[in-house]
Amino acid sequence: MLHYALVFLVIAIIAAVFGFGGIAGTAAGIAKILFIIFLILAIISFFRGRGPRV
Repeated sequence: MLHYALVFLVIAIIAAVFGFGGIAGTAAGIAKILFIIFLILAIISFFRGRGPRV
Protein backbone atom coordinates (compact mmCIF):
# COMPACT_ATOMS: atom_id res chain seq x y z
CA MET A 1 0.00 0.00 0.00
CA LEU A 2 2.82 2.37 0.86
CA HIS A 3 4.53 1.43 -2.40
CA TYR A 4 1.52 2.57 -4.45
CA ALA A 5 1.29 5.81 -2.47
CA LEU A 6 4.92 6.56 -3.28
CA VAL A 7 4.40 5.67 -6.95
CA PHE A 8 1.49 8.10 -7.22
CA LEU A 9 3.52 10.75 -5.41
CA VAL A 10 6.34 10.38 -7.95
CA ILE A 11 3.82 10.54 -10.80
CA ALA A 12 2.38 13.73 -9.29
CA ILE A 13 5.82 15.34 -8.99
CA ILE A 14 6.78 14.43 -12.57
CA ALA A 15 3.44 15.65 -13.91
CA ALA A 16 3.82 18.92 -12.01
CA VAL A 17 7.30 19.46 -13.42
CA PHE A 18 5.99 19.04 -16.96
CA GLY A 19 3.02 21.34 -16.31
CA PHE A 20 0.16 18.86 -16.17
CA GLY A 21 -1.66 20.40 -13.22
CA GLY A 22 -4.81 18.29 -13.40
CA ILE A 23 -2.97 15.00 -13.52
CA ALA A 24 -0.60 16.14 -10.77
CA GLY A 25 -3.48 17.12 -8.50
CA THR A 26 -5.31 13.86 -9.08
CA ALA A 27 -2.21 11.75 -8.50
CA ALA A 28 -1.40 13.68 -5.32
CA GLY A 29 -4.95 13.16 -4.05
CA ILE A 30 -4.74 9.42 -4.71
CA ALA A 31 -1.35 9.29 -2.98
CA LYS A 32 -2.82 11.03 0.08
CA ILE A 33 -5.75 8.62 0.27
CA LEU A 34 -3.50 5.57 -0.10
CA PHE A 35 -1.13 6.88 2.57
CA ILE A 36 -4.00 7.42 5.02
CA ILE A 37 -5.30 3.90 4.34
CA PHE A 38 -1.77 2.58 4.92
CA LEU A 39 -1.52 4.39 8.26
CA ILE A 40 -4.90 3.09 9.42
CA LEU A 41 -4.04 -0.49 8.48
CA ALA A 42 -0.60 -0.22 10.10
CA ILE A 43 -2.11 1.03 13.37
CA ILE A 44 -4.75 -1.72 13.34
CA SER A 45 -2.19 -4.44 12.70
CA PHE A 46 0.07 -3.01 15.42
CA PHE A 47 -2.63 -3.20 18.07
CA ARG A 48 -4.00 -6.57 16.94
CA GLY A 49 -0.55 -8.13 17.32
CA ARG A 50 -0.20 -7.07 20.96
CA GLY A 51 -2.78 -9.42 22.44
CA PRO A 52 -1.91 -12.54 24.43
CA ARG A 53 -1.10 -15.64 22.42
CA VAL A 54 -3.38 -18.58 23.21
